[in-house]
Amino acid sequence: MAHPRGENMIRINLTSIFVDDQDKGLAFYTDVLGFEKKVEVPLGEHRWLTVVSPAEPDGVQLVLEPAAHPAVGPYRQALVDDGIPMTSFAVDDVHKEYERMVALGVVFTQPPTDMGPVTTAVFDDTCGNLIQIATMH
Repeated sequence: MAHPRGENMIRINLTSIFVDDQDKGLAFYTDVLGFEKKVEVPLGEHRWLTVVSPAEPDGVQLVLEPAAHPAVGPYRQALVDDGIPMTSFAVDDVHKEYERMVALGVVFTQPPTDMGPVTTAVFDDTCGNLIQIATMH
């Protein structure tokens, strides 16, 4: 049975991305992409570490998850080998964001490409993942 809008609706609160190194991941996702650190809690050799968009500081948190589990390496490598992004982030203008990021040394595996209702580009996040940026038309 469907819930009426606003009553006990399921919302996306957290989503994760595996990073080879949490410090390197935090630096890339904040200094290069412009996210802000939201939560950092020590958990032994790793941390519960999240970032958020400054446009939505109380919005969805991206967990920078340690890539320590043995299944992570082969999974991520297979996606990279096939050119498949791990996730997608929305931007106002893919072309402008592409130029800004290239100037910062970010390596793109796909330049801005018009795909009808959306323009996308794909880059290497330096942490073991390909990430897509997209603008809806």
